[in-house]
Amino acid sequence: MTDWVAFDLDGTLTRGETIVSFYRTVLGEGRALRLLLRSLPMLGAYALGWRSNGETKEWVLQRSLTGRHPQELEQGTVEFIDRVLPRLLRDSVWDRLAQHRDLGQRLVLVTATLELYARPWAEQVGFDAVIATRLATDESGRFTGRLQGANCWGPEKARRLREELGVNKLAYAYGNSRGDREMLAMAENPVCICRANHWGSDLLALPAESVAITVVAPTVQQKLEKTLGNR
Repeated sequence: MTDWVAFDLDGTLTRGETIVSFYRTVLGEGRALRLLLRSLPMLGAYALGWRSNGETKEWVLQRSLTGRHPQELEQGTVEFIDRVLPRLLRDSVWDRLAQHRDLGQRLVLVTATLELYARPWAEQVGFDAVIATRLATDESGRFTGRLQGANCWGPEKARRLREELGVNKLAYAYGNSRGDREMLAMAENPVCICRANHWGSDLLALPAESVAITVVAPTVQQKLEKTLGNR
């Protein structure tokens, strides 16, 4: 039986997206606002289905981080990890993570957000593995504005779990969007952090507890409490 538990970050462990807060921290309020305004047409095209999430992410990266060295962003990244990100966490899901850790299960963060800040944060709070979207760099170590490999979303999450951890099954998986669908399908206990019927019929092939729940599936919570009580 597998003991890996996978968590998505944005909208699952946190209340919403983290990237805007990251840009505000590392670029400053003024530059982040200008970047957002410049990005509105591309974001609109993505919302209409005219651009993929990977294309949209690269477009923004090319106008924000191209030519920057990771060391230039280190101070802002540390500030974001230590001061900003903790305030974005969803307490109810964070409590579930702590329960899994107490059971001795291994934790993996699987997120489409940037490895630039997802990895150091996850390692700091005790994840055993991190799978995130990687940024390409040139020979001098500066960001090119391109992704290294595919955006870690949807099927890519499942592919990298199999490739990097060598697993085909997860004990639990927590997600909140269509980008987590394939990862949830790998779990014996998939948990959707979403409104009832948020994904319509798209997940009806999965166990009922992954659909039509508010915070976490009651059956999953009962399983955790029962296991903890029997320790």
